[in-house]
Amino acid sequence: MQTAAPRQLALALPHAESFAREDFLAGPSNEAALNLIERWPDWPDRGLVLIGPEGTGKSHLAAIWARLSGARLVAARALEAMHLPATLVTGALVVEDLAAGGFDEAALFHLLNLVREQAAWLMITTRQAPAALNIRLRDLHSRLTALPAVKLGAPDDALLRAVIVKLFADRQLVVDESVVNYLATHVERSVAAARAAVERLDREALRLKRPVTRALAGELFGDRAPAR
Repeated sequence: MQTAAPRQLALALPHAESFAREDFLAGPSNEAALNLIERWPDWPDRGLVLIGPEGTGKSHLAAIWARLSGARLVAARALEAMHLPATLVTGALVVEDLAAGGFDEAALFHLLNLVREQAAWLMITTRQAPAALNIRLRDLHSRLTALPAVKLGAPDDALLRAVIVKLFADRQLVVDESVVNYLATHVERSVAAARAAVERLDREALRLKRPVTRALAGELFGDRAPAR
């Protein structure tokens, strides 16, 4: 009895994504946020909230501002009141991924007070507007919703194509324009969906020992474009 050949698995090697300013791809969906970042310290307040779905560039913008301001970065879920004075040692801080139920409300309220007392700077990134985070502390809810906020949206077609090219370049892949155009019309209009598609194409091309082509993309994703 003939046995099937073993399936070859591609190694899932990490691919570094540059968060440098020159690698940020600007478009209508993120222009307002980028302008605010580059205007610092000419802000309307000592704090700023970046709001947007996964993959809209919040972390990249936060990294750009961190380089400008000397800010440290901390995950919202890691906030602890007893450590907060040390987190503001540089006079600026980024709190990333503020999510409902995923942070210490008292610690964040204490942090906002410290920012005001020390005339420091604060940036918060979140997928939801502060008003939608179901915050129990009324004073914290009031303080957060009063902070200036800017929303990042889904990329337009031109920006999505540019993002796909960059995602391939991050993997040291140069692909034909037909591949870029195919993905831009066959994945959801989001950076997260584009990133997943590029990763899948690269992984399958390695496994099959084939180049990344329009034909391979068609085999993986079919010919039916998603609703937009």
